[in-house]
Amino acid sequence: MTLDALPFGVVWESLAAGGEPAPELSTVAEAALERNARAPTVLDLRGISDVTDFFVILTGDSDTHTRAICENILDRSREAGYRPEGVEGLREGRWVLVDFVGLVVHVFLGEVRDFYRLEGLWGDAPSYEFK
Repeated sequence: MTLDALPFGVVWESLAAGGEPAPELSTVAEAALERNARAPTVLDLRGISDVTDFFVILTGDSDTHTRAICENILDRSREAGYRPEGVEGLREGRWVLVDFVGLVVHVFLGEVRDFYRLEGLWGDAPSYEFK
């Protein structure tokens, strides 16, 4: 986490200024923080992507850590009544993708996140690191 990371409530308010954020976003963010996800970041893709409105990008310290982050996101989301359309990569734990349609969660190992650099690929999108 960098010094620029904002409390999630502040991020939510910034996102809400552009319209109602994906309802799963708050649950996903809280669940990720409960499992100590590293460098948690939201990209606001509204108006940029036709595929989804938000990316949540997270880093785990090991494949076990990435799986634990994702499993908590899945558990907490189901408890809140949200079901993902798809989950990819959970068994390997190097890059796990959880697709809620309006929100796509990416949980990476550090070196995999550094290699794919989604934040750079979507550089036009407003980006918010949260804590």
